[in-house]
Formats: sequence, structure tokens, C-alpha cells
Amino acid sequence: MPANLEPSVLRPARPNDAAACVRLRGLTRENAVSEARLREYGITVDSWAADIASGALCGWVAVHDGVMCGYAFGDNASGEVVVLALHPQAEGRGLGRRLLARVVDELHRRGHRRLFLGTTADPALRAYGFYRHLGWQGTGRVDARGDEVLELCID
Repeated sequence: MPANLEPSVLRPARPNDAAACVRLRGLTRENAVSEARLREYGITVDSWAADIASGALCGWVAVHDGVMCGYAFGDNASGEVVVLALHPQAEGRGLGRRLLARVVDELHRRGHRRLFLGTTADPALRAYGFYRHLGWQGTGRVDARGDEVLELCID
């Protein structure tokens, strides 16, 4: 990927994006999750594609010259933001904020007034400050994977 990476397309996710999503998830800088680890969580290319196709997940992807450089997905039933991932060369350009905003807007449009997500409780990692800067607040809970649960309440 070029150093001046700027997405040329920001669009809704499609089932055939699932393989690229799994690949990119293993490339993220601070919270990489390999395909094998995703399988341990019950997440495969096929299950991800099926969740997009069925409407269980809403998602947005950013593509540059035909290569996925970021994505965000939310669970339509629960209001959980399940993942936000960026290629390391796509960081620091506002892309994560734009992808997250698309998913937040979609979940809100579907009637959710309280959104939630799990993220690191380590203030040394970027995600810790990223979500809080955007108004997400701690709930005092920890999820099954040991991540702190944050919420965003929308009027």
C-alpha cells in the first residue's frame, strides 16, 4: 500500500468483502487478530459473509485502488459496534472516525439509542483514547474477552 493511502471509495460492505476483512484484521497495528484466532471465536470468512448477507451485520468498508484499507461493522440486533479495523498505513487520516460514524448512524437509524463496544482498558493504546474522544463512556463492565465495555447514548 502506498504511504499516501487515501480511500477512493467508502461504501457499504458486501458479503464478498468478508475474506478481505479477515485478512485485514490480522494486519492491524495494535490489535491484530489472526484468521486462526477469529476461527476460535467462531468467526470465519463464510460466517462473516453470511452475517452481511442476512443483514445481521451492517458494515462499511474503505477501499483504495481495489485494496481494502479499513472497515467497521455493527450488530443490527444488539447495537454493538463489533469491529473497527484499519490498515496501519491508513491510520491518522480520520478514516476510522468516518467508518465508525457510518456504523453509528446506521445502528441509530435502526432504532438503537444506546450503542456499545468492547475495547482495551490500556490507556497506552490508541483505541483507548480514540473512542473516549468521540464521546464513548465506560460502563464499569468487562466483556468475555476481557475488554472494557464502552457505550454511546444517542438522543
